[in-house]
Amino acid sequence: MVHLTFFLVLAVAVNFWESGDAKFGENGEIGPRRRRCLDGSTPRRLKRRERPLSVDGSRGRLICHTFYPRKSCCRTRSAHQNLHLRDARIFSVTNNTECAKLLEEIKCARCSPQAQNLFNSPDIEDAADREPVLPLLCKDYCREFYYACRGHIPELFQADVDEFCLYFGRQDSGLCFPDFPRKQVRGPASNYLDQMEDYEKVEEMNRNHKHNCYCVHEILRGLRQPVGIVNCGDGSQRLFTLEKEGFVRILTPDMKLIKEPFLDIHKLVQNGIKGGDERGLLSLAFHPNYKKNGKLYVSYTTNQERWAIGPHDHILRVVEYTVSRKNPSQVDPRTMRVFIEVAELHRKHLGGQLLFGPDGFLHIFFGDGLITLDDMEEMDGLSDFTGSVLRVDVDTDCCSAPYSIPRNNPYFNSTNQPPEIFAHGLHNPGRCAVDQCQIDINGSLLILCSDLSSKNSTSGRILQISKGKDYENEPSLFELKSSNSAPLVGGFIYRGCQSRRLYGSYVFGDRNGHFGTLQKTSAGKHWQEKALCFGSRSSCQSSLTGHILGFGEDELGEMYILTSSKSMTQSHTGKLYKLIDPKRPQVPEECKRQVEPPQPLLTECSRLCKNGHCTPTGQCCCSPGWEGDFCRVAKCEPACRHGGVCLKPNKCLCKKGYSGTQCEQVDRSIRKQNKEGIIDQLVDMTSYLLDLSSYIV
Repeated sequence: MVHLTFFLVLAVAVNFWESGDAKFGENGEIGPRRRRCLDGSTPRRLKRRERPLSVDGSRGRLICHTFYPRKSCCRTRSAHQNLHLRDARIFSVTNNTECAKLLEEIKCARCSPQAQNLFNSPDIEDAADREPVLPLLCKDYCREFYYACRGHIPELFQADVDEFCLYFGRQDSGLCFPDFPRKQVRGPASNYLDQMEDYEKVEEMNRNHKHNCYCVHEILRGLRQPVGIVNCGDGSQRLFTLEKEGFVRILTPDMKLIKEPFLDIHKLVQNGIKGGDERGLLSLAFHPNYKKNGKLYVSYTTNQERWAIGPHDHILRVVEYTVSRKNPSQVDPRTMRVFIEVAELHRKHLGGQLLFGPDGFLHIFFGDGLITLDDMEEMDGLSDFTGSVLRVDVDTDCCSAPYSIPRNNPYFNSTNQPPEIFAHGLHNPGRCAVDQCQIDINGSLLILCSDLSSKNSTSGRILQISKGKDYENEPSLFELKSSNSAPLVGGFIYRGCQSRRLYGSYVFGDRNGHFGTLQKTSAGKHWQEKALCFGSRSSCQSSLTGHILGFGEDELGEMYILTSSKSMTQSHTGKLYKLIDPKRPQVPEECKRQVEPPQPLLTECSRLCKNGHCTPTGQCCCSPGWEGDFCRVAKCEPACRHGGVCLKPNKCLCKKGYSGTQCEQVDRSIRKQNKEGIIDQLVDMTSYLLDLSSYIV
């Protein structure tokens, strides 16, 4: 009897040992799932000589014992030998490197000691009818597999990513692939790489397997309150950092900051120091033909000149500059031309961003300035621009106006609205982006802006700016109800080359460092929001720190992020990061472009127009007092007298004995000499006549 009891206890112990890896519930009870192979058999404990079992029978590639080093269902045969005929065909149809590597890993799921649970889940109603082509995939791994292989196995990917992962992904908190025995990974957002601390080359594995997670590479630190980063599009691959205080600095292609500012207008800029004060240098946009005409456009706040007194706190000014003719790394401050001035009462909701679209028109974005109806009575007519998007044509040959109005502007012939307005109803446009690769036959652009949902709201929205729309009433593209009231920071539509999976996505974030993307659906009519995650410092060698201030874009379409740990302008805590897709080389061969050194302006107008300014189209517009070809002839009004020559505007070069602005004054000595000369001439004439008369007689 004692022996019988002993054997019964031993049998129970062995049974419990085999189910030791069963799933435990929330209260600690043992669930019904045991370790079983796909055919229902018990996994076999591998001997040491059997453990180096490769997916394809060789030691040189990823091996299944990496995931299941102690127990396996493959025994002594390679994993692909366990595949059915149709499955084997699917797993061998691609030569794509990333897809093939994922497929090799998924083959190992049949070696899992939990293979029966991975391929047949009782939580799914149609589990009995499911053909075990793939195991139940973890959520992030499923999406990575979909995007890596959808173009190479069309027979498997007949739906979009959400429908695919709804069928092949784990929807509850159960076991999913990738799994591994020492520490089970459960949950739809889990990933086995987070647990593989003892596996070699964890960093490389992280780069290859974390779907939708990106890295940031720190480019520069020590910036003084950066507000933007732009490129000039001249082939030099330079970046230009905007500092709120009124400086623009050049970042060379080898990521070195030039000490001498490209533009220094800090004496003109009225800069806000306190938190929430948006005054300062706001935006910079280079002309699409900057390489030839050297034109750039700047917006900033100032309290100088005629608007400094009265009820206005400051003005928001948009001006045009031209790069120095001799030094392509500096702006000529003498070339400033004022475009627009808008009076402002408050120091928030200013807007001020400038951007050019592929149509060549300049778009100017203004916030509502927190202006009320009572404030409007005190404002001048320029306040009609508040809360609006302006669209103007700077490529004009007219010298009397800095820009012209595009004829297809919605209010071109209106008597109630300024013709510059393209759309209105904005509150506090943070940053706007235009898709440089998309324009339809009607000339419509894809312009996305971050904004507030209402004047006094803290929730953000993303708008698609369209011609003539009033965004007080128009629905937004995306509504963000932020629980922490972090301001929304608009980004860019990624059109770079380094990341293929991010191409065409609108990347945005908020000040607290939460990022997301908007991607068009396959039908192209709606946008879908997705979270954008960044890897840790251990996996990316760098991580974002500080508040998010803005985004930037280089000539190749790659994206940059600006941060700062403090809001004070005097602090040098600004950092610049570059967004990197860890699944690809930082600079793939197909993305490399030759750097063109910046060249001085060589146009005829820039060389010959000395007494005027050149329009973006190359027309020489004369300054007051000059005329003629390239403004070489000075103009004097009224004209110079007594043979004088007009040397400078309203300044005559007079002959000897004459003076005055128009050489109208004659010296006294000249007058006396003239009188004596006339008398002598009369005497000579009289004597001549007397001699002539005597000769006749």
